Amino acid sequence: MPGRGLLLDPLPGSGPDGGAERPVRRGRIVDPESCGRLLGRIADAALGPDRSDSVIVLSHPVLAGAEHRTAARALLAGLGTTRVLVLSSARAAAAYAGPRETGPLLVVDMGAELTEVTLLVGGLVADARQAESGLDDLDPVTLPTVLGRTVLDMITSMWRHDRHGAIRGALRKGPVLAGGGALRSDVTDHLARCLGTRVRLADDPSTTVVRGAGQILSSVLRHRPTPPERSGHPR
Repeated sequence: MPGRGLLLDPLPGSGPDGGAERPVRRGRIVDPESCGRLLGRIADAALGPDRSDSVIVLSHPVLAGAEHRTAARALLAGLGTTRVLVLSSARAAAAYAGPRETGPLLVVDMGAELTEVTLLVGGLVADARQAESGLDDLDPVTLPTVLGRTVLDMITSMWRHDRHGAIRGALRKGPVLAGGGALRSDVTDHLARCLGTRVRLADDPSTTVVRGAGQILSSVLRHRPTPPERSGHPR
């Protein structure tokens, strides 16, 4: 938010075992009720009670199914916003950390519970792979090697199905690395060696997706005409 930076929810509700309210697992909404409460708290803090002229951008794992996207839309509709924009996390990451020139782009998102590799061509998803494992599942000692092998296997699989040389062009350009895994230099260095190319990192890879979604939201708000009868500012 302007003047406040990222607005995070503290995930209250810790139990005696140290666990906390976590309504999303492996990129899927597993507890809609808790997810609704979490979104409501963030909306209260960011938008206030009147949300009639607000816009929300929802980013989701690139291979999220229709059921997940429908559930997410239903929760956001309950917040009383005017408009919801839905896009994949790979497109959001590319908006923030991708090169300005056009052409194919690889986005490697290494999160706590998911690892995704996405090929974008012309800004659209041309191919994608997902592993339902992430940083939380791996031994810190072997993490760079295991995670690197997972990413390399997914890129190799995509290469076999690429008939137009897009993967080769994207590798020459250098993949965008996002997620908490990109915060570890041993992981990024290992991937660069395995792929034989440079890698692209944002200032804070763990927030690349949300910052990219914020840039897209800002662009939408700049180009959206404000109805003449409203005196407030779109949010």
